[in-house]
Order: sequence, then structure tokens, then C-alpha cells
Amino acid sequence: MSYMEKLLEGVNVKWKTLDDISEIFGGLKGKSKADFTDGNSKYVSYKNIFNNIEVDFDTLETVKVSPCENQYEVKYGDVLFTGSSEIANEAGMSSSVTTKSNEKVYLNSFSFILRFNSDIDLIPEFTKYLFRSYFMRKAIAKTASGVTRFNVSKSRFKKLQIPIPPLSVQKEIVRILDTFTQLTTELTTELTARKKQYSYYRDELLSFEEGEVEWKTLGEVSIKTYSGGTPKAGNPRYYDNGTIPWLRTQEVKFSDIESTEIKITDLAIEESAAKWIPANCIIVAISGATAGRSAINKIPLTTNQHCCCLEINPEKALYRYVFHWVSLNYENLKGLGQGARGDLNSGIIKNYEIPVPSPEKQAQIVSILDKFDTLTASISEGLPKEIALRKKQYEYYRDMLLKFPKEKIEA
Repeated sequence: MSYMEKLLEGVNVKWKTLDDISEIFGGLKGKSKADFTDGNSKYVSYKNIFNNIEVDFDTLETVKVSPCENQYEVKYGDVLFTGSSEIANEAGMSSSVTTKSNEKVYLNSFSFILRFNSDIDLIPEFTKYLFRSYFMRKAIAKTASGVTRFNVSKSRFKKLQIPIPPLSVQKEIVRILDTFTQLTTELTTELTARKKQYSYYRDELLSFEEGEVEWKTLGEVSIKTYSGGTPKAGNPRYYDNGTIPWLRTQEVKFSDIESTEIKITDLAIEESAAKWIPANCIIVAISGATAGRSAINKIPLTTNQHCCCLEINPEKALYRYVFHWVSLNYENLKGLGQGARGDLNSGIIKNYEIPVPSPEKQAQIVSILDKFDTLTASISEGLPKEIALRKKQYEYYRDMLLKFPKEKIEA
């Protein structure tokens, strides 16, 4: 008998549709760009939900909300969902509210609130794992539809069924999965410390005294700026047997890009906004949760419309020097994002300033940082592998512990 079978022995697990046990509320409405400057109230951002299985109350953002506005507040026990994403598999990402707050907290307009009825016994520590489990993510993804952006259909979402085990079972599952999470967190903390050492030296090398170097914009050191496009999803003529690398923003991860997960056809380029981009461009993601991340394409490729690609003029700057500068300024770039989702655009990227020392100084900085990058990757190689193994182990037990038998469905 498996551990799960022992845990559920003699236990009645109810399955209910979300429509029967909960209500759905929207995020902030009637807000303009100006309302997100110098706000008087806090709200949960799209990225906060996307990046965390439980809402991080230390990184709430601010918005202007007047006392007379009729806006829904986030409450303890709610589960927050992103309403859309670039791909269906990432639509409807969840984050549970496991913290009780004494102040009013709202939700960004690109997300929605799932609030369980008062007679439903589901602890938020359990729902944070439940809605991120494989079977629930697969079901949620099926509720999304779209072309360049996939939106969750509330009507389909409400029809989803979830298991409601007894509180004792929920707490035991939480205890086990929290233990795995803690182990992974400890390893990640150590890896982060090593990366901070590298970041320290990078900051020192890329810091200049006033008047020491000339400053230009990224647009001024570029020959050309490229955008991209998404061939119509589901059209086999655009994807089947494709050989042309097509990059999505989730693959932009502060590194060299040697290949892409998806390939498209020549016809896709002819009939969409996707276009060839030469090798060694600086690629900056400009949309949502990935906004501000950068990479270098080591091969010619195409991208979706959520990438801004800079072809650097070698007479003005070394492309690897520009990459190190843009990577260093990730947080600053991300902070320039607009709207509730924090989107960037090509204008913001091109107008961002970069110090331009002499070619010799740039080459020296690149040589040192590339060596540090290689050394850090070598030293840290074991830790990321261990973290990846722990995450796989955690995902295995999470999905095993949350696989409740449906023959025990109770109407």
C-alpha cells in the first residue's frame, strides 16, 4: 500500500466544481496609467502571482484608490489567478493568500480572485500546492484560448473540479511539501550567495565616476532595432517540419542562446510579422513576468513580438559589453515597465542610457566578466543540478500526494 493510500484509508475525498463552491471576482477596474504612480493603496501585481505559489506581501505595489470606489479586496484564503499569458500552458497561474493583512489590498486588473464559500474547508497552504499541481495546471491551461495571447475563459474555469480532502489530510500534505520546499530554499540560498559574489565584481567594473566616460542611449549604439511576431497558432503550415528557430520570452534568461524550443517554416515568415534577426544581438524581453530579462542570440533566429532585439554597432560598443550592462540593469529596466503587468516597449529600451568607455576598456571589462561568468557557472554547477533534482523530487511527491481517487466523488 502506498503512502497516499494509507493516508486516505477510510477517508472520503469530495470532488466539487469551482462553480459550486466558490465565487470569482475581478481585479482593479477603471484605472489609468497615472493611478499607478504615488499610490495610496497596495495591490498584488501580475508578476507577484506568476512568480509565487503564495502571495509575497513584502513586494506589494501601490495604486491610487479613493474611498468611494467599488473595488474588490484580496482576503486571506483567496486564490489569485493571472488572466492571460503568451502561451496557454502559462495562463491561469495561481498564488494563494496565506497571509492575514490588516490593511486593504487589491488585485491588478489582469488577474482574478477565486474565493471559496464559507462552508468549504480548504486551507490556503493546501490550495497553494493544489492549483500548481500537474493535473490542475493541465486542466486550467485547457480553459485558455487565443492567438498571440491566451485568456482564461471564466465559464470554462468554473466547471473545473477540485478534490476537497479532510483538513487532517490537507495538513499532512502541506507538512510534507513544505519540507521539500525548505530543502530547495536552503540550496537556492547558497547558490544566490555565490552569484552575489559575481554581481559584486560586475558592479565594481561597470561603475564609472562622473565625467569619466561618455554616456549614450542603447539606440545610439545600435545599428538597428528588431521586433518580431507570432505565426497563427495551430496552423500546421507555420510549424510542422519547421527549421527556423523562433524565440519566446520565457527562453530569455541572461545567457547565450544556441537554439530555440520551437521552429517555424519559411511560410510563417512570409505570412506573419516574424523576421530574421542576425546573430549576436542583445535581446530584451518586454512583456509581463519576463520584462527586462536579456540574452544574446549566438545564431540567426526569429522571435515573437514580446522581444526587443538590438543589433549593436561594433564601431560604438562591443555587444558583449552591452549585454553585461543590460544584465546589470535588469531591475532598473523592469522598474520602467508600464501598466499593471509592467510591460516595456522598444522606445523605453532604446532610450535607456549606457556608459561607453574606450574600446580597450570595454574589451578588458568583457574579458574579466566573461571569465567570472564561466568560473561562477563552473563552481555553481553542482548546486543547480542538486536544486533541479530536488525540484523534480518535490514535483513528483506533490503530484502523487494530490492525486485523489475520483471514484469517491460526492455530489
